Amino acid sequence: MVRIIAFSYLCAPTRHLWLSSACAPASMPMTDFAHNLEAVRQRIAVAARNAGRAPESVALLAVSKTFPAQDVRAAHAAGQHAFGENYVQEAVDKIESLADLRASLEWHFIGPLQSNKTRLVAERFDWVHSVDRLKIAQRLSEQRPAGMAPLNVCLQVNVSGEATKSGVAPQDAAQVAHAIAALPNLRLRGLMSIPEPETTLDAQRAPHRQLRELFDSLRDSLRTDGLTLDTLSMGMSADLEAAVLEGATIVRVGTAIFGARDYSH
Repeated sequence: MVRIIAFSYLCAPTRHLWLSSACAPASMPMTDFAHNLEAVRQRIAVAARNAGRAPESVALLAVSKTFPAQDVRAAHAAGQHAFGENYVQEAVDKIESLADLRASLEWHFIGPLQSNKTRLVAERFDWVHSVDRLKIAQRLSEQRPAGMAPLNVCLQVNVSGEATKSGVAPQDAAQVAHAIAALPNLRLRGLMSIPEPETTLDAQRAPHRQLRELFDSLRDSLRTDGLTLDTLSMGMSADLEAAVLEGATIVRVGTAIFGARDYSH
């Protein structure tokens, strides 16, 4: 996507958004969104059938980070309702811009979450996939407004052991998950991971398999307490087939729907 820089105050880009919608980069035509969404859904369906699963057992989360609100609106018009965001302020601005669609949009926060941003997320989102420590869960629980449905959360697990990646270590996941499950105003739905990129299907499947095995073990232990886990959030544009083959219930896809991102602003 080519961004045109106009040297005026209104057309100056912020880090993630443009101050004037008239100056924002042109979006893809709606037919392109419809085509891209259908292509991704077909990939999911083929992978699900290859795994002996029903295609509808895998939900598509369209990752709209860095793309303008009008792209979300166009994707929504093409039939997509769940959207993922990584940057809190960008997401808040986008949610407010699309307030007229709020009843038919499901907003998922999937990026690193700092303690000083939890209130904004607790007040505006339906899901948080990136709960990587108990402190964040506690703040989301305390700050979820009364009258709103419990906030759906996933515990992020660092299955690759990368120092640069967020997430609890696999050996600590059970203890943290049980603590989160006991918090009010939250509903622990499952696990999320962002493994190190790999180029072959077998290599891609390995960390997803590790998360699924951890999920199965954790689900069994929580079931004895009357709690049910139902979500494995894993897989992106490049490895969604591997994730679906290993049991993903939500795949997070951005580039294959919206196109390549421009992080220069």
